[in-house]
Amino acid sequence: MSTIFKSGFLLLSLMLILGFGNNNLQKEKTILTKLKSPPKVGEIAPDINLPSVDRTVSYKLSDLRGKLVLVNFWASLFAPCRFENPNIVKAYNHYKDKNFVNAKGFTIYSVSLDLNEENWKNAIIKDKLSWPYQVSDLKGYDSKVAAAYGVRSIPYNYLIDGDGKVLAINLRGVQLSKTIEKYLK
Repeated sequence: MSTIFKSGFLLLSLMLILGFGNNNLQKEKTILTKLKSPPKVGEIAPDINLPSVDRTVSYKLSDLRGKLVLVNFWASLFAPCRFENPNIVKAYNHYKDKNFVNAKGFTIYSVSLDLNEENWKNAIIKDKLSWPYQVSDLKGYDSKVAAAYGVRSIPYNYLIDGDGKVLAINLRGVQLSKTIEKYLK
């Protein structure tokens, strides 16, 4: 009996040390309930508030309500993002002053998943990303914003209407312009 008691006590102690007690189970349940799935088409996009490229101001995604917005996740050192940038620049220049169903004007809210500020700034200049909404927390894939949007690979984007609803997800190349065209007035 003494051996069984010692074994049970050792097992219970080990469980508590490793975090299998009721407190940790409750904490894990709380954390899991706080995690939300990424926004889906038809849902309101989560707000974003990140510092600008010059670090003097932060831009909130919700401040762009009333416009058609492409929330674009990218990074300067990732070639597929850099290859996609000309398509995004072309769309911005073509649609920025147009009127849409439920939106006036088009803009881009670029969320960089860069870790290095200089690489990010240089890519913005080189790729001629002329819209003002260039933001990043410079945490790469550890960014809470990337997690909230379910970003697991880049480039990745969300097209959002004037009310903040997601219209489409992960548009690239010609598909971006074709989808934007559908919402022109």
